[in-house]
Amino acid sequence: MDERELLDSVPTKLWIGGEPVDAEGGATFPVINPATGEPIAHVADATPADGIRALDGAVAASAEWAATPARKRGEILRAVFEAITARADDMALLMTLEMGKALAESKGEVVYGAEFFRWFSEEAVRVHGRYQHAPAGNGRILVTKQPVGPCLAITPWNFPLAMGTRKIGPALAAGCTMIVKPAAETPLTMLLLAQLCAEAGLPKGVLSVITTSHSGDVTDPLLADPRLRKLTFTGSTGVGKMLIAKAAPGLLRTSMELGGNAPFVVFDDANLDAAVEGAMLAKLRNGGEACTAANRFHVQNSVREEFTTKLTERMTTMTMGPGSDPATKLGPLINQKQLETVSDLVDDAVEVGAQVRIGAKAPGGPGYFYPATVLSDVPPNARILKEEVFGPVAAITGFETEAEGIAAANDTEFGLVAYVYTENLDRALRVAEALETGMVGVNRGVISDAAAPFGGIKASGFGREGGYEGIDEYLDTKYVALTL
Repeated sequence: MDERELLDSVPTKLWIGGEPVDAEGGATFPVINPATGEPIAHVADATPADGIRALDGAVAASAEWAATPARKRGEILRAVFEAITARADDMALLMTLEMGKALAESKGEVVYGAEFFRWFSEEAVRVHGRYQHAPAGNGRILVTKQPVGPCLAITPWNFPLAMGTRKIGPALAAGCTMIVKPAAETPLTMLLLAQLCAEAGLPKGVLSVITTSHSGDVTDPLLADPRLRKLTFTGSTGVGKMLIAKAAPGLLRTSMELGGNAPFVVFDDANLDAAVEGAMLAKLRNGGEACTAANRFHVQNSVREEFTTKLTERMTTMTMGPGSDPATKLGPLINQKQLETVSDLVDDAVEVGAQVRIGAKAPGGPGYFYPATVLSDVPPNARILKEEVFGPVAAITGFETEAEGIAAANDTEFGLVAYVYTENLDRALRVAEALETGMVGVNRGVISDAAAPFGGIKASGFGREGGYEGIDEYLDTKYVALTL
């Protein structure tokens, strides 16, 4: 489809009860193309009553979906995977139009996002319990797993498909119903996904999507409703803390994938060419708008200048433009606010002594563009070393010893992911164990995998998505004591 045909075919109403419905009162809000600053669609603006209507549907469908055989649930998830794959080009273009990322990036996300449905279609039939003799010999121990019940997922704008599928996939596989509240910036992808789920045979009420421009007003009543049993959120640490507080009175199960400030550590025995290629992936995946994006580059001083020169040369190849243009490698940032945030962090670093090797100045004009940027000799008091830049900016600083490199990498409240480049296996394992993060990439610039547990520690949250661990977030453990 071309852009107009695609946009005309995508649902723009709320998705409740397995079908599109108008918001109460009929209000809508615009979806903006970051490359132009112009609206591409208007979607339904949910009210608190709409949110409760979605919860009513999730509760009504909960018992039957939980009782659906695991094999059947898995077959439906597999059918959704195949539906996404069949519509891959449409899904990719839609993400590019509403989020801005380069089309190649969007196509990669479709593959990654769809994989969570395939992975959890296989995990649906592998929910294990156990049966054993009590150690005292006075009975038997039976342990089973059951779905937690209706769930609410609040997803961000940077990965409009994958941030939803890695929550929806395990929830549905476990037998839970789910309401998704996507980011106001990127609601269209999730609405299209809901339609594909329905076409693949997902029963009515099992998945609802509520789009809104006033998130708190709609989600607060849901969090206060005792029928909701689980909250899963991906977003900033500040918002995550507020949501945890709101979930506390009802003792909701919570999973939080929050902010990051990923260090990228390069030792003097690293293959520098491989490290630069890894840096390009870790820094510029999704245009730098990723919680896993490398934020701080700690490079051993003996190779720091060589690494910086090579990285700068590679950054010159990042053609900037609208994501829908096949020649574009770096699309716009999501909005004006994010453009200002990136600009402010770069300006602060330069003011306190960082050297600009490339970029560092927004071109202006329509759209929210910021060029690929390399800053060297970044001093320790620069804000960019403490705050998540969420843009295409590499801030480079040096260290002398291995211990100094580890200390610099751990000098943050966040703990999502770290990257390490070294040719020494002993050092790789030693450093990986010492890093205070939930994930470590060793000589790899991209680590996300549906088969691996994704998540962080410290201010980066708790809980895991993906892997064998992902489905456990949606299961309660029940112990039955037997006298035999």
